[in-house]
Amino acid sequence: MQPYELSLTRAADAIRNRQLSPVELVDSVLQRVEQVEPRLHAYVTVTAEHARRAAREAEKDIAAGRHRGPLHGIPMGLKDLIDVADMATSAGSRVRAGHRAQADSTVAARLTAAGAVLIGKTHTHEFAYGLITPQTRNAWDADRVAGGSSGGSAVAVAAGTATFALGTDTGGSIRVPAALNGVVGLKPTYGLVPRHGVTSLSWSLDHVGPLTRTVEDAALVLSALAGHDPRDPASLTAPATDYRPGADADLTGLRVGVPRSYYFDHVEPEVEAAVRRAVDRLAGLGARLVDVEIPMTRYIQATQWGLMVPEATTYHEGTLRTVPDLYQADVRVLLEAGALMPAGDYLRAQRSRTLMRQEWARVFQEVDLIAAPTVPVTAVRAGQETITWADGTVEAVSDAYVRLSAPANITGIPSLSIPVGHDTAGLPIGMQLLGRPLGEDVLLRAGHAYQQTHPAPARTLTPTA
Repeated sequence: MQPYELSLTRAADAIRNRQLSPVELVDSVLQRVEQVEPRLHAYVTVTAEHARRAAREAEKDIAAGRHRGPLHGIPMGLKDLIDVADMATSAGSRVRAGHRAQADSTVAARLTAAGAVLIGKTHTHEFAYGLITPQTRNAWDADRVAGGSSGGSAVAVAAGTATFALGTDTGGSIRVPAALNGVVGLKPTYGLVPRHGVTSLSWSLDHVGPLTRTVEDAALVLSALAGHDPRDPASLTAPATDYRPGADADLTGLRVGVPRSYYFDHVEPEVEAAVRRAVDRLAGLGARLVDVEIPMTRYIQATQWGLMVPEATTYHEGTLRTVPDLYQADVRVLLEAGALMPAGDYLRAQRSRTLMRQEWARVFQEVDLIAAPTVPVTAVRAGQETITWADGTVEAVSDAYVRLSAPANITGIPSLSIPVGHDTAGLPIGMQLLGRPLGEDVLLRAGHAYQQTHPAPARTLTPTA
């Protein structure tokens, strides 16, 4: 196994035990970038010299006994919405041409303090306003979409060009590409990870979180990211927590909700079968399965769009007036549509969210977590715009990908996507675990237990175009 193929946890153990140096790991990842990046386009910018310099510094510090913890010397990618001082944050848009960050975002500063090594900035759908990431190709099939908007981060992790990465999630933008590329994606509780220095799409729905190879890796990154920051008005004051799950795979006593409604409606049969098998495996580890009814399902899409669209338009109000032609057509249409939405619609969406949070809280009185598909269909071919279901219903690809992930953004609850198999075309399938606010420890425990007994196969890409 090459160093770039190691999970964060295994790489960190090897570095701590002096079996691997940060320089060796970073060199391996950069060589991997040279191999596959021309094919996959996960990165906007690769900061190779910066990474090599940081790796040498990490190696010296560790040799001198100044080991900072499990992220020290570990290569990472950051979505190109996340500010790093003196580095461009283009947000995937010509609108941001020439923009350079004056200071680190909170998450970048915390990861740097933990010793992580930046490999580069990863591609996003323009201003994170989409579920495709058109610049980037799927790590398993280059003719298919990567998912978005954190597609670059997911592909980098899946392809071995970053050991972990950060993404953002407003309607599924961490979990969707995680599922489509066979990696782990965690959308934390709203406000748990500060967003200061991260370009906003919709301030009441935005989250920052990790994309990793394993659930244990996600826990390590979350432990470094979580914590209050007064510069983010939504930042929570939850106490610092070590989210690493224990080694015990016994889930006896855990109540896992299995949706009777919504989450298995209009889902590919292979996706449903793989997720139900994974749920049965949780039961085999001791969990008790409980049927649950998902509340207010008819209002989910309207509430998601009713919140996101006007907030996004407000954020872009100035540049939409002055440089509208610099936006891509799909994003510009959405921003212009937001300007036409009445204030009453936005207020009704806020009221709907309040009611939805209350109803979901009642569901979580019955169960400890909910298990469901992350997305209803695996990665579609690039350029495909719609999906036709067996009953003849036609759905836009973007609507299909956001449909099952949006409830966790509306309610602010944590959601973890883990790979649970592949369809007959060899494309990854993801299952999401949803939990109570600040219930990340429960999700990570369950996801880690599943992965201990059913590890996901690694993906080895050839460097050919």
